[in-house]
Amino acid sequence: MGEVTVRLDDLPLRDDLRGMTPYGAPQAALPVALNVNENTHPVPSEVADDILDAIARALRDVNRYPDREFTGLREAFADYLGHGLVREQIWAANGSNEVLQHVLQAFGGPGRRAMGFAPTYSMYPILTRATGAEWIAGEREHDFTLSAAFAAEQVVRENPDIVFLCAPNNPTGTPLGLDVIEAVYAVTDGIVIVDEAYQEFAPHDEPSAVTLLPGRPRLVVSRTMSKAFAFAGARVGYLAADPALVDALRLVRLPYHLSALTQAAATAALGHADTMLSMVDEIVAQRDRISATVAALGYTAHESWTNFVLFGGVDDPAATWQALYDRGVLIRDVGIAHHLRVTAGTADETTAFLDALASVGSRA
Repeated sequence: MGEVTVRLDDLPLRDDLRGMTPYGAPQAALPVALNVNENTHPVPSEVADDILDAIARALRDVNRYPDREFTGLREAFADYLGHGLVREQIWAANGSNEVLQHVLQAFGGPGRRAMGFAPTYSMYPILTRATGAEWIAGEREHDFTLSAAFAAEQVVRENPDIVFLCAPNNPTGTPLGLDVIEAVYAVTDGIVIVDEAYQEFAPHDEPSAVTLLPGRPRLVVSRTMSKAFAFAGARVGYLAADPALVDALRLVRLPYHLSALTQAAATAALGHADTMLSMVDEIVAQRDRISATVAALGYTAHESWTNFVLFGGVDDPAATWQALYDRGVLIRDVGIAHHLRVTAGTADETTAFLDALASVGSRA
C-alpha cells in the first residue's frame, strides 16, 4: 500500500497544468522561522479565551450546516473596514487565496487573461493558470516601483480581463499609490483586484483602496487575517466590492464553504480588533530595525510598507540562505537575483536573524 506505481506525467492531467509546480514555501522546525510573513506574535490570551468560547458555542450546533451567507462575519468585516461599507459588499473564504480564486473562477477562466506586475505574489499566476486563464507578467521599474503611467500603458497594450495590483507589493514590500489604481481602472473594462494583505503595516495616514470603491463596480479590494491579525492558521480572507460583484461569487463558491467554527473564530477575533492590531507598531519597529541594520552590514534594504524586508546585494543568495538555516534561522529566497526576504518578527527573533546574518560575513 502507498507504493507509487505511475508518474504524474502518466496521468491524464490537463495539458495546461503540465510542467507547473505547486506553491511550496519551505517548512522546517527551526528555532527562528521568518520566511512566510506570518505574524510571529501569539494571539493575546484574553482574545484566545473569547475565541475558544465562541468555538465552544458553535460546536453545540455543528451537526447542522453553517450559515451559508456567513452574515455575522460579513457584518463584522464591514464594521472593521469602515467607510460606510455594508455586509452586501463583503465576501470571505478560507484565506485570501480562495477569495482570489473565486474572483478568477467568476471573471477569468479559459480564453481569458489575468495580468500582474512582476515580481509580485507568486500565487497570482498559479491561481490564474489553475482556473484555466492565461497569465501575463507585466514589468516594474528597476527599484520595483510602479508608476500610474507605466502601469496604465502596459494594461492598454495587453488588454487583460483581470488586473492584479498588490498594495503594498509582495515580495518586495513596495508601496503602491492610489493614483496607480485609478489609472489602471480607467483604462480597462476588466476586473481590477487590489490585494491589501499587508495594508495594516502601511503608515497609519495612508488611505486604503477601499476609499476608491464608490462608483467603481469592477474594483475589488482583498484582505487577509493571516498577517496583522496573527490568524494565519485559521485561514480567513475577505474582500470588499460592489454588491453585484459579490453576488457573482456565489456562482462559483462551494456550498457552505466557511465552516461554523471558522466563522465563530474570525468573528470573535474581529471583536478584539484593537487588541489584535496593537502588535502592528512593534512589528513595524522591528521591520525598520532590520532595514537599518542590513544596510549597515552592506546590503540594500528596499522600502517596505509590509511586515517583511527584501534586501539586495547578496552575492550568493543560496549560500547565505543555507548559512542562516545552519544557524537556526529560516528566511526566504524568493527568486530575485542577489536578494533575500525576511519577515519582521519579535524583537528576539530580529536579534537572532541579525546576529546570524552578521556572523555569515559581509554579502556572503
